[in-house]
Amino acid sequence: MTDRVQQAMQLFISSGRDFLEVVDEHVEAKGYFTITNLHEAIEKGRINEEISGLMSTSTLSRVQPELPNSSDSEYTRIISSDAFTEIINSSYDGIYITDGNGITLKVNKAYERITGIEQEQLVGFHMDDLVKAGYISKSVSTQVIKEKRPITMMQTLHNKRNVIVSGTPIYDKNKKVLYVINNVRDITELIHLKHEIEDLQEIRNLQQSSRVLNSDGYDLDSIIQTDETKKVYELAMHVAKTDVKVLLFGETGVGKTLIAKYIHKNSTRSTGSFIEVNCGAFPANLIEAELFGYEPGAFTGASAKGKKGLLEIADQGTLFLDEIGDLPLELQVKLLKVIDEQKFIPVGSTKTKEVDVRFIAATHKDLKQMVKEGTFREDLFYRLSVVPITIPALRERKKELIPLIDHYLRLFNQKYEYEKTISIEALDSLVEYKWPGNIRQLMNIIERLVVTTMPDEIGIRDLPEELRDLPPHTPVTRTYIMPLRTAVEHLERDLIKRALKKYRTTRKAADALQVSQGTIVQKMKKWNLSD
Repeated sequence: MTDRVQQAMQLFISSGRDFLEVVDEHVEAKGYFTITNLHEAIEKGRINEEISGLMSTSTLSRVQPELPNSSDSEYTRIISSDAFTEIINSSYDGIYITDGNGITLKVNKAYERITGIEQEQLVGFHMDDLVKAGYISKSVSTQVIKEKRPITMMQTLHNKRNVIVSGTPIYDKNKKVLYVINNVRDITELIHLKHEIEDLQEIRNLQQSSRVLNSDGYDLDSIIQTDETKKVYELAMHVAKTDVKVLLFGETGVGKTLIAKYIHKNSTRSTGSFIEVNCGAFPANLIEAELFGYEPGAFTGASAKGKKGLLEIADQGTLFLDEIGDLPLELQVKLLKVIDEQKFIPVGSTKTKEVDVRFIAATHKDLKQMVKEGTFREDLFYRLSVVPITIPALRERKKELIPLIDHYLRLFNQKYEYEKTISIEALDSLVEYKWPGNIRQLMNIIERLVVTTMPDEIGIRDLPEELRDLPPHTPVTRTYIMPLRTAVEHLERDLIKRALKKYRTTRKAADALQVSQGTIVQKMKKWNLSD
């Protein structure tokens, strides 16, 4: 063996997957090297591209001309050496070596793993015999020997796996094929790996989408806690540190999702996904596929690739089941099994999947009454309501109204690049309204006022009709602390409004309040009380 080959072999064994660059007559360690690219390195003076695997390029076929003193026996010694065996066994791809007649000389461990065939069953046998025996569908080696050039083709194995085989010939001085080095890659394995990567990316994309959809601009660190809701948040914080199941009760729009996010953020799963699913937003025949996912072709209209369920996407995180009372009765049984065992079977599959999910549910319905009526399973109700939390309606949380109005006004001003303010009278009407739609209705009205009003100040005339004509009310100053000047102005406006309503004319109202008529008219214009 020449000094140059000995150097290359030693460096390859010692440096593992290091790159080598050959400059003139010297072999220098630079990175990734395999014996297959030795000639190319010598010929070009440097290795200019990454070599994908041991003996996987056609450059091996040109090693022999650079070794004028070598002989067939030198190749035989290389192939049969322990060092060479160790080298090829380090390759993840399968390697299959035959002589120039098509007789099997050596295979590596990866080939045994891919095919399920032991080396002892192959060595010494001609490739044609192995084809006849059904081990492989066709031989790349015999084709390479016949055409005397590198060939790549697909091959089917006895275990029904499909592989890509690249055969590279090694020539003697007279261009006779001495050996064929076959690089074998498992297509089935590569496709499976590709699908796993795609599935992982899909889950990450869905998790990211969920984070975007669940972001309503509300900063959980600045949640408004008053006497009406302080106990709710204290209990939520206490149970957040455990995986105990929580059932949230409250009217639609009262902020159940916000409490669920608050629990998730303060839990040990805060780095995981918070996945929200509205059980009433899907038809009964689709909610199962959304929760559990499905296999390709599981039902008419199903995606050809199948789909990951929300349960799987929520793994290591929190699954928030909003409007749990709308969950179909037949699906409640399957959900109960998931809660108990943390296992489920996708639609159209026979394989069980395991997850680690924390469950929080919410409803505006009377689940106890539904249990009596037989429309909600009693066992599921008790599984979910280990810790029940009732969230009061917005009309019962008067002290939160002005801070909430201020929050959403700032939020939508920033979103739409406005600088709108709210007049005292408009603010008063907003506070005194009963808000049947709760926080969601408040948020929608503030957004509407920000984008539809022409002046910078939102006045009483800009409010929806149902908020403009309210019965006499208690001034805001009794329920919320505000600057004294603002409170005085509010009281003035309230008294003038009452006087005008009682006496019908500005003169009589001025007499009753012991001020000039001009003062009344001026303040009416300021507060838009002309109507």
